[in-house]
Amino acid sequence: MKISIITTTYNSASTIEQTIQSVLNQSYTNIEYIIVDGVSTDGTLDILNRYKARLHTIVSGKDTGIYDALNKGISLATGDVIGILHSDDFYTSSNVIENVANSFNQNQCDGLYANLYYVDKDDTNKIKRKWHSGNYTHGAFLNGWMPPHPTFFVKKEIYNKLGKFNLQFATAADYELMLRFIHKNKIKLAYLNEFIVKMRIGGKSNDTVKSRVTANLDDRKAWEVNGIKPRFYTLYIKPLRKIFQFF
Repeated sequence: MKISIITTTYNSASTIEQTIQSVLNQSYTNIEYIIVDGVSTDGTLDILNRYKARLHTIVSGKDTGIYDALNKGISLATGDVIGILHSDDFYTSSNVIENVANSFNQNQCDGLYANLYYVDKDDTNKIKRKWHSGNYTHGAFLNGWMPPHPTFFVKKEIYNKLGKFNLQFATAADYELMLRFIHKNKIKLAYLNEFIVKMRIGGKSNDTVKSRVTANLDDRKAWEVNGIKPRFYTLYIKPLRKIFQFF
């Protein structure tokens, strides 16, 4: 099984090397690593070029945002399974992709998700929150559940069948895609009960109150574009579930 990992970059010089190394240090060898850059100007491309011999694909060009760049990466991917690792995230160990591959083989699933650590942006050994996903049962999205997107691996054939990221969403395209794949189309899903990704605190969708409000409106829109209805409390309880990540 070939696993494609996609990282998008834009002026990511301060973090991208750790991201790259966490992929290159994986024990699993059948990995295709694709990096899509948005024409960085801060030295990111210099770092990418230092690793060029060990990366499968590097493309740099204008895009309309992170989801447009991810769609480019998905189109380029030739792996059986696709995972996404953002440029300020990294894998927790060298066995992550091996464990992901084993879980796909054991469960014969279409998609897989795991757990995630939120860490301090300056001291990544300092864990701020723990996103313990838990087992999925159909209907969980109605109760505000969603898996952490950086831990979400999906077969390429599912993207081919159900589509890529919807670019009309500002910050919730990942939520819309997982809602479409998991809740609406009921892909066969597996849960890897391990913390596989460390994410630095300060993501685009939760860095300000304004962006959080925008994300919530996009969440509502995600249900509408898919022709499905949430419960009256679904979109209120979704952000509240994050409280438990602090304990």
